[in-house]
Amino acid sequence: MFQNIGEMLVLLFRTVQAFPQLMRQRAKVSEQLFEIGNASLLMACILSLFIGGVIALQTGPVLAERGLASAIGGLVGLSLCKELAPVMMAVLIAGRIGSAMAAEIGSMRVYQEIDALRTMNINPTHYLVLPRVVAISVALPMLVVFSIFVGWFGGALVSMSNEKIAISFHAYISNLRDVVDIGDLANGLFKSLCFAIAIGIVSCHQGLQTIGGPRGIGRSVTKAVVNSIVMILILDYFLTRLLLYFEK
Repeated sequence: MFQNIGEMLVLLFRTVQAFPQLMRQRAKVSEQLFEIGNASLLMACILSLFIGGVIALQTGPVLAERGLASAIGGLVGLSLCKELAPVMMAVLIAGRIGSAMAAEIGSMRVYQEIDALRTMNINPTHYLVLPRVVAISVALPMLVVFSIFVGWFGGALVSMSNEKIAISFHAYISNLRDVVDIGDLANGLFKSLCFAIAIGIVSCHQGLQTIGGPRGIGRSVTKAVVNSIVMILILDYFLTRLLLYFEK
């Protein structure tokens, strides 16, 4: 992956340069948005509900033993906003959507459809990469917002139903409101936007580099998912450091 970072940065630069062509590709952007949302919404809901529940289940009894059970709302809220929702949704999208992008573009590369586009004077970056990167950059932050609220609800359910925690919904939400502010939500949205761009560029680049027939397509899909997840975790560390600096 690291040896291709320069090529991916070039692809990112060309994609940014292609933004004036976005209106011409709005139909493809809409198609990609529907595909990402339709394919991922249910999985995002299930994943977020149980992530919020697990955080409450693991930390709630420990806080309750120390007389801090009412603080569970803020803990679940901050964990989901700043870290778990952006990272887990990005990993989900990398596995579901990033792999599909790499497979689709890789198939076009193997069967010389991309060469045909160039022959027709159609820029592959404008036609293939731009709509996908824009669509995923819009869809992932929206999924993150949805997953945050679902995760909060999952944490509330566990906090109310678990006898070792046993706090009311009102107490849970009250603490969550006291601790979590709009800046924490913006933190997660900024991370998710960066993750989305990384997934789109890595997956499209891997598809464009595909060689070797059907077996090559399989290798490209695997590399796209693995490299995207590695990139997400690396970016998460540096973005967290950056955001902590601005919070001082």
